Amino acid sequence: MGRCTRRRFIAPRRVVSWPSASRGRAAGDGAAAQARDAAAAPAGAAASRDTRPMDFGISGKWALVCAASKGLGKGCAAALAAEGVNVVVTARGVEALEATAAELRARHPGLEVRAAAGDITTPAGRAAALEACPQVDILVNNAGGPPPGDFRDWDRDDWLRALDANMLAPIELIRAALDPMLARGFGRIVNITSSAVKAPIATLGLSNGARSGLTGFVAGLARQTGGRNVTMNNLLPGPFATDRLEATLAAAARASGRALDELRAERARQNPAGRFGTPEEFGAVCAFLCSTQAGYLNGQNLLLDGGAFPGTF
Repeated sequence: MGRCTRRRFIAPRRVVSWPSASRGRAAGDGAAAQARDAAAAPAGAAASRDTRPMDFGISGKWALVCAASKGLGKGCAAALAAEGVNVVVTARGVEALEATAAELRARHPGLEVRAAAGDITTPAGRAAALEACPQVDILVNNAGGPPPGDFRDWDRDDWLRALDANMLAPIELIRAALDPMLARGFGRIVNITSSAVKAPIATLGLSNGARSGLTGFVAGLARQTGGRNVTMNNLLPGPFATDRLEATLAAAARASGRALDELRAERARQNPAGRFGTPEEFGAVCAFLCSTQAGYLNGQNLLLDGGAFPGTF
């Protein structure tokens, strides 16, 4: 009887890649950034970790980022600059905008960072922003939300102001940028809306209506552009540590007679994450949506709320 030879199956080694936070940092920061990356990796990953950063494939492109002097817009501009993207930042406040532009230039001396001060909800503001950007490869639409209140107190002018800022202005910028994007065969459009699009908040009726209108418009248009490598997606922020959230909490503290610190801590604990999000986290998601790797992600509404939305879908 012949001898039976048993063969041993050896599974191929699995290599896990951990994106490096050091990518896009100024020269001289590399060692410290690599140390931070190593500390952030899960235990036991060191032996198989590939420390090469993921290349988003957008270095050298141009981005127009609206309302980018602070908060979520600034987080998006910073994340894109860290990926080697030249950025045009817009906002109404000249001083804060110039400070943000100077900060980005200092961090990334090899990039072009241009500031275009103006009100993006007006034709003049949009024209100035578009003129400052040689070509819009990436468009990040963003504008402050309208004030809360009771719909009984809002007149036609209140509704028109909300629609101009949170629906019509983004559509006008999309119209200006879209055809050149299609001609070049690359484009990424990210609209910052609100978690209230998915879970409406009663006192934010102006925002609910205007942002939902933009969402519906994008849903139809995105299906016509994805085949030419131009994608459109919406980012829906929940509670993030921004000036707007701080102002909302301060108003609630005054109305309730409670201490602001106490109320802030309570609201943070109520989120499943146990905290508020940061503009840096938000910007990182925006940068990924603008990457070459996200070319198959189109026409979607991505909710960033720490898990606060209670539904399955």
